Amino acid sequence: MNGGEALVATLLEHGVETGFCVPGESYLTVLEALRQARTRLRLVLNRHESGATFAAEAYAKATATPGIAFVTRGPGATNASIGLHTAKQDSTPLVLFIGHVPSHEMGREAFQEIDYPTAFGPMTKRVIEVLRPEDVAAATAEALQLAVAGRPGPVAVVLPEDVTEGEANSVAIPKQQPRSMLAPNAETVAAAARLIDAAEYPVIIGGEQVNFESAHDALARFSEAAGAGVVSAFRRQDILPHDHAANLGHFGLSLAPYQEKFWADVDLVILAGTRPDGATLQGFSLLRTDQQVIHIYPEDAAFAQSSPKVALAADLAPSLEALTKRLNSAPSNSRLDWREARHREHIAYATPGLDETARCLGDVDMTEVIAHLRRRLAVDACTVNDSGAFAGWLHRYFAYQTPRTQFAACLGAMGYAVPGAIGAQLARPDSEVVALVGDGGFLMTGQEIVTGVQQNLPFTVLLFDNGMYGSIATHQYRRGGREAMYGTVMNSPDFAALARAYGAAAWCVERTDEFPDALDAALAEAGRPSLLHIKTDMRDLNASGPQMAD
Repeated sequence: MNGGEALVATLLEHGVETGFCVPGESYLTVLEALRQARTRLRLVLNRHESGATFAAEAYAKATATPGIAFVTRGPGATNASIGLHTAKQDSTPLVLFIGHVPSHEMGREAFQEIDYPTAFGPMTKRVIEVLRPEDVAAATAEALQLAVAGRPGPVAVVLPEDVTEGEANSVAIPKQQPRSMLAPNAETVAAAARLIDAAEYPVIIGGEQVNFESAHDALARFSEAAGAGVVSAFRRQDILPHDHAANLGHFGLSLAPYQEKFWADVDLVILAGTRPDGATLQGFSLLRTDQQVIHIYPEDAAFAQSSPKVALAADLAPSLEALTKRLNSAPSNSRLDWREARHREHIAYATPGLDETARCLGDVDMTEVIAHLRRRLAVDACTVNDSGAFAGWLHRYFAYQTPRTQFAACLGAMGYAVPGAIGAQLARPDSEVVALVGDGGFLMTGQEIVTGVQQNLPFTVLLFDNGMYGSIATHQYRRGGREAMYGTVMNSPDFAALARAYGAAAWCVERTDEFPDALDAALAEAGRPSLLHIKTDMRDLNASGPQMAD
């Protein structure tokens, strides 16, 4: 058994069924071992390394198991690094295997050599460099275990070419070990419960650990027992059903007017399984000095940003269950009435047609497009959204009802949607998968649609084309009007023709009333991706308005 075979044997022993790659001569023995294991482990050939790591990241979000990607040294690894960065900030388990220069060339600035611990250390949980063939299996098992331990995240495994080519002898393949649960401290739980009992208007901000730990029921029970409202952290809207009585909406890059108003009332903030990211916390300005904070998270470092009164360094699900049992009093009527009023405001804000300020000006009404998508898709459908101004309409008007159905780079990386749809569709073969992407994001990784064609995956891409980098152009317009929009307006190709050239089905949508039939046709496609080229108006800047003046 050589090092490459030991790696693949370890993946199989740990239940890995899918991997993503761009091939390279630095890991040929790994590719051969994957070929021999092709009936047990599906290898997806991507067209760019960022596509491989984005797809692996989405697959990991869907399964709560490590996403697996393989790339070659130097340029291949740096291309893949955007997926590592995404997995780090999104707390997603991912293992990236990097073929490297032979070990005798290391440290000499060899062809395509990189110092991976220095380059990738800040965006991973660990960089593991393997220097002996007989250590490959143990390093692979360590990476898989580390990716899911505590706060999940990415691990990079660096494999010199001679290490995967070399003889590993009769090395033992490590058995899969269950993830260790981090139980909460009983005294700390009691202190948190006292704060909750004493609060007037507590609000929970739920984050990534809800999905990773499948803590949805625990979150719902805790919110009901405490009478607390629940806000989803940035792009975590699938942690609680949209119409659940505790749901108070989503904290995105800015707060909605009703959220700004109710936040002034909140005296206790419960950060539930969310790292204190800058988007959710509004540039770290959200938490006030007069608010008490309880923070539940499996990584101590997160507490430096939230300065909690009570810090529970533990897994979320057992912490919420312990808190629910420890509460001493039922929520007051005033707390429940306050929450009910805020929930009604959340529902109203997500209802199309009630906000004249946000009215679209173009022939395609983005509000109506998302409203129809909300009506048309099954409750377990998965949306995979890129970053861009168009995403604001999805965040505002789409109603998530089922756990683990929202896939997005909370990091804000463009180019996520199409490769992410590949990962989501492979993990959820029986669910509708719809990718939403702007023209700018598609032009970064849209070629991955041909990967979907080769893999016979029936996901649908909704491509919103406004001929500009909308988010940046909006900031420019707000500062200086149309004349300030510089370096952001671009030409677009015929995206429908491009998709057809890749082998996908495609339609063009130029008016709102054309969207329903086109969507039906796209969703009816079997065995290949489909794309709707939706031509939007650059005057429609965002979902909250105001829009660009004529």
